Amino acid sequence: MVVVFVVGFLMMVQFFTPNPLFLRLYNLVLDWKQVVLGCTFILGTWSLIRYHLTKIQRRQESWQYSYVTIIGLLVMVISAGIWRTASGPYPWLFNNVQVPMQATMFSLLAFFVASASYRAFRARTVQATLLLVAGALVMLGRVPIGNYIRGELFGVEISLVAISDWVLNVPNLAAKRGIMIGVGLGMTATAIKIILGIEKTYLGRSD
Repeated sequence: MVVVFVVGFLMMVQFFTPNPLFLRLYNLVLDWKQVVLGCTFILGTWSLIRYHLTKIQRRQESWQYSYVTIIGLLVMVISAGIWRTASGPYPWLFNNVQVPMQATMFSLLAFFVASASYRAFRARTVQATLLLVAGALVMLGRVPIGNYIRGELFGVEISLVAISDWVLNVPNLAAKRGIMIGVGLGMTATAIKIILGIEKTYLGRSD
């Protein structure tokens, strides 16, 4: 707790002082952060391997795919460590396996979003109706067909893309800023509680 208090207090003070000593201290902490980040990658990799090994041993549901995960992980790590050229197997695997799989997953998400929107956007109340209208305008304005939906209102040309941009940049952005301000205040309050020793759950206990 003393270490947390000292480090947290110094990191807070360095934002409000031009002293070069605090700047060097801040850069030193950033260097330590990179070391800790590397350790978290090692821990995450080991946790992933242990989870899938346990799944294979217990013959849990879809345990056969755990072999694919472990083999894919080992192949990517070994190929990146041995062949470090731009024409090696790692760039080929990344561009021809990893990237297509990511594109497939993101394309499938569109159907889940549409299904969730159908269940959520039911015009039962005024608020739900506004959400339905705004969601429909934004979704249509984000797809190519939205560029062709345009017209005139009181002599002013209006396009669906412009309406979609207005919804995103005015009411949506206002609500987003309010949420971000609330999140920032919550983070500040939590940080102060941790620095002062009020919040102790990160130590593994609540007392």
